[in-house]
Amino acid sequence: MKSFIYSMNVILYMAITANGMIAKENDNTDWVSPTEGKSFIGMIQKAGNMIIGRRTYEVMLNNDEFRKLKKIRIIVISRKLKTNKEVTVVNSPREAIHFLQQQRFSIILVCGGGKLNACFMKEKLINEIYLDVEPIILGAGIKLFADAEFEAKLELMEVQKLSRNEVQLHYKVKDIIK
Repeated sequence: MKSFIYSMNVILYMAITANGMIAKENDNTDWVSPTEGKSFIGMIQKAGNMIIGRRTYEVMLNNDEFRKLKKIRIIVISRKLKTNKEVTVVNSPREAIHFLQQQRFSIILVCGGGKLNACFMKEKLINEIYLDVEPIILGAGIKLFADAEFEAKLELMEVQKLSRNEVQLHYKVKDIIK
């Protein structure tokens, strides 16, 4: 994959339903298991950072999810929010990566939502994808990727069983075609 990022690994990490949703239409993720939550927090702690969109930030803030994260650099991509003591706000995916690159992070974690995930893929910025698949199907909700013009070819790197009913799929992004 050709990209401007050479010295770091940009990973998209998401919990999804069996049919590819990341949340219910009302942003609710009560279907995500504690096992997946622990896996997600572990990956964030390992990376030391996370990039999220404004809507995901507001949901996490309202659900008091940031208290679980210790010493994590949180980047929010938004044109409406302002940088505060908890988060750094930037305008674009490339600006977020550039900021974390300057902070010397070797792993960058992109954690949604659907519009943000699609932006990163469209701009060919994702190197790997981790999907924690939960055993539920939602008839309606927020898709892993918002509708956007891109196609990605992936290589399956690993399948890990997280619990009796949950699996983690780990992909390498081989190529993204706009």
